[in-house]
Amino acid sequence: MRIGAFTIDGPLPELHQPHAIAMVGPWTDAGRVATLALEDIERQFGAQEFARIANPGSFYDFTRYRPIARLTDGTRELSVPNTVVSFARRTDDVDLVIVKMLEPHICGEAYVEDVISLLEALGVRRYVWIGSMYDMVPHTRRLLVSGSAIGSAAQRDVLRLKILPSDYEGPSSITFQIVQKAPERTMEVLWCIVHLPQYVQVDEDYVGKVRLMELLQGLYGFSVEDADRERARDQIETIDEAMHGSVELVSVVSQFERHYQSRLNKRRQGFTALPREVEDFLSELGGDEEQG
Repeated sequence: MRIGAFTIDGPLPELHQPHAIAMVGPWTDAGRVATLALEDIERQFGAQEFARIANPGSFYDFTRYRPIARLTDGTRELSVPNTVVSFARRTDDVDLVIVKMLEPHICGEAYVEDVISLLEALGVRRYVWIGSMYDMVPHTRRLLVSGSAIGSAAQRDVLRLKILPSDYEGPSSITFQIVQKAPERTMEVLWCIVHLPQYVQVDEDYVGKVRLMELLQGLYGFSVEDADRERARDQIETIDEAMHGSVELVSVVSQFERHYQSRLNKRRQGFTALPREVEDFLSELGGDEEQG
């Protein structure tokens, strides 16, 4: 079965009021935070892959996303980069569609339309886009999460989860058109991005993953693994130890703390018409509470 560029393995799954959770790599996946989160969700709920692009070369340049050769029982296999979609059924709750996208190099508009068509065929009620980026934030404070929503229930969730409005301007991903176009297909939309310290660039950022999973826990009740919290604490301790031997790093962190506070103050001034709970949250972020 085909839906646009996607080939479906077996019949299209019948899902209960599904929500889609999506990420796009490598553009907005700093520290592999979104990838780690989606892999965790897939494990927690036993997600099953059911769709991928039939001819990924229609969208991807394989001199930029390299296929990976592996030996399996003496046989060489080639893994070709692709967009992969899985589903997970949950008891007494909305089912999930997990979309792991790769940024298309060509035919971006067609790619966007095919993803939306697949979501529409599945009856997706809400599209949730997650990601991470490096920013001028300190590791000594709770990581900021920015984003927004379209749809009354999704907007209430943004307030409840204390997601701050984004002031980002600059290069973006063509896949963000999914956020813009999904409401035209009667889907609510919520998007959020975790801001990571620029001076801490690790292959797998568990501080960022824990922050994102805590947010998704507030939406869907996902578990946050104790092992991930421990890795996050170890990561912070490693940075703290590095600060003891670097006057330059101490200076950078201090500057980022001031920038963090200044950003919150500006946001507070722009939130005067919003509920008091948002004001209270900004005050809490701006206090002396440290990341941990």
